[in-house]
Amino acid sequence: MIQAYSLYEGSFSVDASKKFVPFDPLTDDPKSRPGSLFVHVHPFLIETSYGLILCDTGLGNRTVEDELLIHHNIKKLGFDPQDVKYVLMSHLHKDHTGGMVDFRDGSARIAFPEAEYIIQRGEWENAYTSESPSYRTEVFDVLQRSGNLVLVEGEGSVNNEIRFELNGGHTEFHQAFHIEVGGEHFFFGGDVLPEPEELFKNFIAKYDFDGRSSRDSRIKYWNEGAPKGWVYLFYHGKSLAIGRPKRNEQDKYILIDATL
Repeated sequence: MIQAYSLYEGSFSVDASKKFVPFDPLTDDPKSRPGSLFVHVHPFLIETSYGLILCDTGLGNRTVEDELLIHHNIKKLGFDPQDVKYVLMSHLHKDHTGGMVDFRDGSARIAFPEAEYIIQRGEWENAYTSESPSYRTEVFDVLQRSGNLVLVEGEGSVNNEIRFELNGGHTEFHQAFHIEVGGEHFFFGGDVLPEPEELFKNFIAKYDFDGRSSRDSRIKYWNEGAPKGWVYLFYHGKSLAIGRPKRNEQDKYILIDATL
């Protein structure tokens, strides 16, 4: 039984300004937004024996009732945001961190007060010193004062179900997570492995800190995980968000939708 859920926040275009603009693939013309990338945004919720965990937190958008969208999406699945015990952050770009904090009625509080926020120390330090529009330091200020921030370095374990590893690539201190629970091995590669198609093409992203490193990591994750049946979580996946490897008639591994 699958224990991972997509908290889908929508489809967006993003250009050099790093602004995420809603984009409807059925009605909007990509040619009207030249120089843009088109992405979906999928934070993930996973049930573990330690409580709920989040893999990245989305854009921080709000519903028409002024509720944090990630809270709304968690409740739609029948869960309580108060039961989130770990927030696993691959990196700190704003499309991944907006839902870490709830800005409402002129005040700001962390969105998951019962959770530890697991962040690489180097990523945290780089985000604060960067002048890139990809980061929102006002979010980090709230988290820093909360007492819920847990800075980690390199690779290690959060508990006996959650492991982290520094993989760089997309940012200098980007990290990936292995969550082994309920007989499943979930792999969350963040923006080193944002879409399933990148597993099957020799793709080097110009927007990565080290595109060759990201490409090499993707090859490693697929070669190791496909034979073992890892479940892959794709934060920006358009064709699918949660994928499971399966052998085809040519005895090669393909991905199938693990949410079905």
